[in-house]
Formats: sequence, C-alpha cells, structure tokens
Amino acid sequence: MKINIINSFNKEDYSKTINLVLTKAGNITNNQNKSINIILVDNKEIQRLNKEYRNKDYATDVLTFPDGYLNNLGDVFVSIPKSIEQSEDLGHSKERELGFLTIHGFLHTLGYDHHTDEEEKVMTELQDKILNSAKLYR
Repeated sequence: MKINIINSFNKEDYSKTINLVLTKAGNITNNQNKSINIILVDNKEIQRLNKEYRNKDYATDVLTFPDGYLNNLGDVFVSIPKSIEQSEDLGHSKERELGFLTIHGFLHTLGYDHHTDEEEKVMTELQDKILNSAKLYR
C-alpha cells in the first residue's frame, strides 16, 4: 500500500505506527495496491473541516473523505491532540489510539460504517483484528 503522511501538526514522526497499521490493514483487507493519504492536524483544523463538511462545530478525532479514483482510497484527517487526549482517557498507549483512528478512517474509505449495531459489530471486529495483528492492544 502506498501511504502518504502529511504532518500538519508538528515535527514528531508518527509514520512508524501509521505505516504498521495500514500495511496490516492492506494485507487483511486485500488492498495492498491502493494508496491513502493520512493528514495529521490540530483541533482547530479538524473542527473547521467538521463544520464545513458535516455542519458540526466541534473538534472530532478523525474525518474521512473517501475517493476511490485511480486506486486512491481517499484522505483521512486525524487530530493528534484528540488522539493523545483519548489515549489518556482510555488508559492505553498513544500509538494504540493513533493506530485505531487511522484504521477507523481507512475502513470508512472502504465503505465500512457504524450506523447500525450490525455495521458497528463488523467494523469493530475488523478494527480489532488489524490492531491485534499490529500488536496494538487496549
């Protein structure tokens, strides 16, 4: 899988976790020949995007914009501050939360969703399978 990481948040390198989970995800979902863009942002930027595209005026953790054109799955925006905050609230590593949000967005680019209990169950099981294969446990 071709993984493009655009870090608009800071100079820290998050690529190890992102590349690990997306490589596992590409193999598990048979999407090795696809590309995806992961854009790391702050809360202000993700709030702006959330308001503009979803009419929700608050900072969220991840936003996905599926594409599907020429094997490009789309763009996944991840708020690094939200990721860190949630990892602390949930009591697991920052890497696990970043991996989770990345995989959550990735699965949305493939059409997975969680509007119904059944959809949520399918998506959660696949997320857990990918994260466990990357050894990113709760």
